[in-house]
Amino acid sequence: MSGALLAISDLHVAHQENRDIVERLRPHSADDWLLVAGDVGELVADIEWALRLLSQRFAKVVWAPGNHELWTPSKDPVQLRGEQRYRHLVELCRQLGVSTPEDPYPVWQGETTAVTVAPLFVLYDYSFLPSGATTKEQALAQAYSEGIVCADEFLLHPDPYPTRDEWCRHRLAVTEQRLAERDPTLPTVLVNHFPLVRHPTEVLRYPVFAQWCGTEHTADWHLRFDAAAVVYGHLHIPRTTWQDGVRFEEVSVGYPREWRRRATRPGQLRQILPAPRG
Repeated sequence: MSGALLAISDLHVAHQENRDIVERLRPHSADDWLLVAGDVGELVADIEWALRLLSQRFAKVVWAPGNHELWTPSKDPVQLRGEQRYRHLVELCRQLGVSTPEDPYPVWQGETTAVTVAPLFVLYDYSFLPSGATTKEQALAQAYSEGIVCADEFLLHPDPYPTRDEWCRHRLAVTEQRLAERDPTLPTVLVNHFPLVRHPTEVLRYPVFAQWCGTEHTADWHLRFDAAAVVYGHLHIPRTTWQDGVRFEEVSVGYPREWRRRATRPGQLRQILPAPRG
């Protein structure tokens, strides 16, 4: 019997309660794959600890970076920034046997279907503009006036690119090319930290925060690249939604203050394939 394709994100293992959740994560079978859609942690040592543990338990682990992995916190001994930090994490993953957006896309083989699993690294470009804003500058000014500003503005450095949106544009071009070169006979499971479409951000408590949540340029990727499902995190609002007949799964754990309010037990792995009934 083949295993399942499972997913989780936003583990935030700097919080001890979340670290305990990761300690308890187990596959359902020896053949299960795990998709980790970013925000494992902020410190390189924490990221390594979590991915090493998971890679020892699951048949295959696939990682897409979140914004928190790309931060350069002052207390992290690894003070790499931007592209260099990302590349450092890619090499770390390779040492652990974890697939990254820079590696050949692995093919998951189920009992009746096979899919190309595509971990993505595309950032955001401030194009999810809040109501009343027509430019990035206006959107940022509105966020600062409301006191809702993502910590990326201070901790996520885009080096060597001049801005995060410039880095995003580069990542979009690289990723589109890689997706176009995949085996066109297989459907995909797209794994990205940020939602590929804007729709999921409509339920944010603070709508102005959407500008740090993705880019309009990926709005049709689930159709263009034949997605059987799209996996993402970042919003800390775990749920299933549908767009153009494609299933979108937000699979985040989130912070303890968030998951304590939920009725469901935190840290439950979401089954992506085989598609759960209902």
